[in-house]
Amino acid sequence: MLKSARKKEKDPEGRMPLAEHLRELRNRLLKSVLAICVVTIVAMFYYKDIAQFLMQPVLDAVGCGGVSLSDLSGNGGKGHDCAYFTVNGLLSPFTIMLKVAFTTGLVVATPIWLYQLWAFLAPGLHRNEKKYGLFFVGLGVPLFVCGAYFAYMILPTSAKVLLGFTPEGANNLLPLDDFLDLLARMIVVFGLAFELPLLLILLNFTGVLTGRRMLSWWRAMIMGITVFGAIATPSTDPIGMFALAGPVVVLYFGAVGVSLANDRRKARRRAADPDFGLSDDEASALDLTPEAVAAPSARPELTDGDDSGTTRRNGYDDVT
Repeated sequence: MLKSARKKEKDPEGRMPLAEHLRELRNRLLKSVLAICVVTIVAMFYYKDIAQFLMQPVLDAVGCGGVSLSDLSGNGGKGHDCAYFTVNGLLSPFTIMLKVAFTTGLVVATPIWLYQLWAFLAPGLHRNEKKYGLFFVGLGVPLFVCGAYFAYMILPTSAKVLLGFTPEGANNLLPLDDFLDLLARMIVVFGLAFELPLLLILLNFTGVLTGRRMLSWWRAMIMGITVFGAIATPSTDPIGMFALAGPVVVLYFGAVGVSLANDRRKARRRAADPDFGLSDDEASALDLTPEAVAAPSARPELTDGDDSGTTRRNGYDDVT
């Protein structure tokens, strides 16, 4: 059993010694790895179906169907821009099974490892910032899945264009393990790239960046996203680069729009309430303007009229 890094009496400010932070990081990493491993083990039993699912778009785009290699060599390859998946070596099928299962585990276990990432950062956040962690997990999962699915759909187009440069008389034999490596890297890169707008929105909601400041970076952001697409895209083709850069640029401007709307909302609420948006460790503004103190109003002496001799002056009981 993993020793919990949380003390029974939690620090209200989320402070922990360095050893506790390291233990917490270890526990979160182990939970994430354990979730990925469990899904990977389950995916091993269905890896052939999953591999067929991953290969099918490329086969539909550049597969020759019933055309054999002898037919292609007989006519010099004219009229056929196609490819065949091959498995080389005795251990390759086992390696392919591991790659397919691990890729499946990484994608399917996304909600768990994203939650563990948020849970590790949550103790250092203020109370009004922790709710944004749930927002991060809730939108981070579909964004990552959308990026992975986009990579899965764009790869056949890239393959068709790249295989179109094949010289006449040559046949394309695609090693299946190399293809799976390429697909796994594209899934991870596209999935993480689609998280950028969400990160910008979180920085805006927590008061780190304003929408106007993010908008002023639009030239540098477009250039940086394009360069990142050229470097990070494993297929190294212009189609994959623009396929990655285009949606991320659109999502970036969407994040800027959301941030600008949030800034206007905050400005309206701050105008109505000067104390709006203060964190837990910030004091509200106090009105220290001196004011004249009114003199106490004189009240007539009242007698209770009982035999105890108690009288009431200015609202207080005196014993005479």
